Amino acid sequence: MNYFLTGGTGFIGRFLVDKLLARGGTVYVLVREQSQGKLDVLRERWGADEKRVKAVVGDLTSPNLGIDAKTMKSLKGNIDHFFHLAAVYDMGADEEAQQATNIEGTRSAVNAAEAMDAKCFHHVSSIAAAGLFKGTFREDMFEEAEKLDHPYLKTKHESEKVVRESCKVPFRIYRPGMVIGHSRTGEMDKVDGPYYFFKMIQKIRHALPQWVPTIGVEGGRLNIVPVDFVVNALDHIAHLDGEDGNCFHLVDSDPNKVGEILNIFAEAGHAPRMAMRIDSRMFGFIPPFIRQSLKNLPPVKRLTTAVLDDMGIPRSVLSFINYPTKFDARETERVLKGTGIEVPRLEDYAPVIWDYWERHLDPDLFKDRTLKGTVQGRVCVVTGATSGIGLATAQKLADAGAILVIGARKLERLKEVAEELESRGASVHAYPCDFSDMEACDEFVKTVLDNHGKVDVLVNNAGRSIRRSLDLSFDRFHDFERTMSLNYFGSVRLIMGFAPKMLEQRRGHIVNISSIGVLTNAPRFSAYVASKSALDAFSRCAASEWSDRNVTFTTINMPLVKTPMIAPTKIYDSVPTLSPDEAADMVANAIIYRPKRIATRLGTFAQVLHAVAPKMGEIVMNTGYRMFPDSPAAAGSKSGQKPKVSTEQVAFASIMRGIYW
Repeated sequence: MNYFLTGGTGFIGRFLVDKLLARGGTVYVLVREQSQGKLDVLRERWGADEKRVKAVVGDLTSPNLGIDAKTMKSLKGNIDHFFHLAAVYDMGADEEAQQATNIEGTRSAVNAAEAMDAKCFHHVSSIAAAGLFKGTFREDMFEEAEKLDHPYLKTKHESEKVVRESCKVPFRIYRPGMVIGHSRTGEMDKVDGPYYFFKMIQKIRHALPQWVPTIGVEGGRLNIVPVDFVVNALDHIAHLDGEDGNCFHLVDSDPNKVGEILNIFAEAGHAPRMAMRIDSRMFGFIPPFIRQSLKNLPPVKRLTTAVLDDMGIPRSVLSFINYPTKFDARETERVLKGTGIEVPRLEDYAPVIWDYWERHLDPDLFKDRTLKGTVQGRVCVVTGATSGIGLATAQKLADAGAILVIGARKLERLKEVAEELESRGASVHAYPCDFSDMEACDEFVKTVLDNHGKVDVLVNNAGRSIRRSLDLSFDRFHDFERTMSLNYFGSVRLIMGFAPKMLEQRRGHIVNISSIGVLTNAPRFSAYVASKSALDAFSRCAASEWSDRNVTFTTINMPLVKTPMIAPTKIYDSVPTLSPDEAADMVANAIIYRPKRIATRLGTFAQVLHAVAPKMGEIVMNTGYRMFPDSPAAAGSKSGQKPKVSTEQVAFASIMRGIYW
């Protein structure tokens, strides 16, 4: 037998061609001129040469599929089965593209089949042709389709109508459910249908242990079928005698509800299951105009859009959550009886579907999540870049190809660092600045903008830390003033200087090196923690104003890091600390992923503890305060003797790793 296929190189098509070749026939595949290379690759997959799989150059949207007269003459009378598979199967595609491909493409395919004198025309439609019909939709129903407002539903219905009303060749119509990957291999070619929710499941898995119950949604029954069932059924029914003019639903006769499907894939992805599922239909007592008014409130619309964009879910998908249609498949069941061709249970093959998605289709796989991909050729400013966290961060940015601007107080040291970074092949621009001096900050901003025109990333790292208990600070108010001047006012001055250009170009990211002490309320660091808390609060307010202008903030609640800043406190030599390079990795992640905040688990736990049980948190911190003394320098002593550290202190510091004492 000889076969002709449109969409033969598509997802369903590539599996169907494999089945048809097994029957010993010759397969003609419609391809665009520029897509012949794709067919060559598929020939290797099928183990077939050009004699068995023949390319027919044309275009779906051209009359007679754009097939030239000579080729059409050679095909005339030689095609036993014409399979029309090509269509737009994308809920997010624009209406014009769907009309051109789904409707006009089908019309062109029907005309071409007639010109070839094909013996049977097989039209692969979709359950979407039923629209959002409320109730049971039978295989002999068509005109009864309802709510065809969505372009995808409308064009699938209209394309089937073209076949029913215009096709002079004997035809058969197939309506598959939502086609997903192969039930044995998981192979799929794109994100569609239930796949849209996989990113949400993955994010929940990263945030919560698998045993934590969650709250989710419930909805209608979604008819999901694996591609191998569709192809096996299509191949079998197409070769039966006496079935011309019939329509076949290639569906699951016992489909799962939306909440059940999400739980099945949550289990497959080792994510928490939704223990409680809220059905939106329970809010049906609320008048529709009130529900619509709430949906159209600007904050609700923006929040919904932000969540959907973050999850990669098209807004149109939400209209199918409460899918109202059940599909009767008695004709399909009749012709498949005794063949062994049946829909496997979703829970049996969901793990391979999930695994294939996570390895091959996860959108994050195609994003450049490297520091180089994020900052190469971009202007990045790092303050306090001559030592500690700032130096380690500058080194990473230099190696990643950033246009690096570094600033610090000591000119000689700044030159040394610049030379060292340039020796690594970096583009480095060093400008001296005392960031506690507001006029110096203004001059720094002006110089950077004059020389570079913009700033893409600002890392506010320059800072001052003072470890001294309040009992020893009553006559040292200047400690609070100078700490606030550098840590808060200096950083804000830079933000306010660089922000106008960021807002103008609608792109910019600001990373503030804050402290775990802000989360733990660290004793002896009242001046330091207060200055960092002020910067955190300013950044949250600014982020609220600039959220829709793509200027973002990341606060890093940095734990204790082994830097020159903590060197005067000799007791820190004996407690666990991060290295500057480890701290710089946190800064790099902030630049790449742009989260609102980066903190250690212990820091986050301390914040929660202070929120829900403030007295308990206070007692824990007071215990540490009493266990660790002030340094001799803080007490006004010139003794350079290294303090003795007890085993109890080491044990406590190890448990509370990274917290300042």
